[in-house]
Amino acid sequence: MTTAQQHIGSGFGARTTATEVLEGIDLAGRLAIVTGGYSGLGLETTRALVGAGATVVVPARRPDVAREALAGLERVEVDELDLADLDSVASFADRFLASGRSVDLVIDNAAVMACPETRVGPGWEAQFATNHLGHFALVNRLWPAITAGGGVRVVSVSSSGHRRSGIRWDDVQMTRGYDKWNAYGQAKTANALFAVHLDAVGQASGVRAFSVHPGGILTPLQRHLPKAEQVALGWIDEDGNALNPGFKTPEQGAATAVWAATSPQLDGMGGVFCEDVDIAVPWTEGADHGVREWATDPQQAARLWALSAELTGVDAFA
Repeated sequence: MTTAQQHIGSGFGARTTATEVLEGIDLAGRLAIVTGGYSGLGLETTRALVGAGATVVVPARRPDVAREALAGLERVEVDELDLADLDSVASFADRFLASGRSVDLVIDNAAVMACPETRVGPGWEAQFATNHLGHFALVNRLWPAITAGGGVRVVSVSSSGHRRSGIRWDDVQMTRGYDKWNAYGQAKTANALFAVHLDAVGQASGVRAFSVHPGGILTPLQRHLPKAEQVALGWIDEDGNALNPGFKTPEQGAATAVWAATSPQLDGMGGVFCEDVDIAVPWTEGADHGVREWATDPQQAARLWALSAELTGVDAFA
């Protein structure tokens, strides 16, 4: 079943927090995996899920930093995972599968944004590799644990940045002229298309997938952007204070992913792009909200899945 890109009247909005989304929802006995769940939006996501009773596994590129950030939170486990390294992805998945546990929800949150041109693995563009291919391989490798859960949701954290670029099919690795924002846009479109196809192929196993735009938030995601560039963008002033009135707090920014992962309002739905704690509408020219057609197209989603499986050598549905 395909869900339409249209508001469902969730009753929530841009200023709703993750904790508010979870009011009345009991996650006791449920296990979540949140990549990058120790910084920025990921940290607030982990806090909210733990507050509702869930156990949260946080795969982290910097496990020691993660443990320090998550100190004091109950039912949180930290393990090592570098999404830019497929051997690391495989090792984490093998360790988790060996535990014999099932997964109830996955939030693919970790990301890199607008970094200088960087090549990883066999020369892959780092944002596409980290934000998309690493998560693609992770979910496919964890598939036995995901399908063992029943009624599982996978949430792929995209961005309004997806509007910057569709998939550059003639040069996915951006070897002919690198632009950090176009690379970020392509990676965020890939996050959305991943959810489209995962939902299509996962429904038979009781798995639904969503992608989300969390909103504009000042977090460590901006670490690759010089202060002068952020000032020029109108994000902050010279003292580093937020200027954009549309920016959310991290607690508000985490709300849409948490809602997509847990809300009974979405039962029976999937494969859609969400923002401001509701299903997003299609983007129209000049709008500052909505999802572009290239990020929800099922044919492009299937094509990206095939390419990703070829690149990573992993496909749970092969």
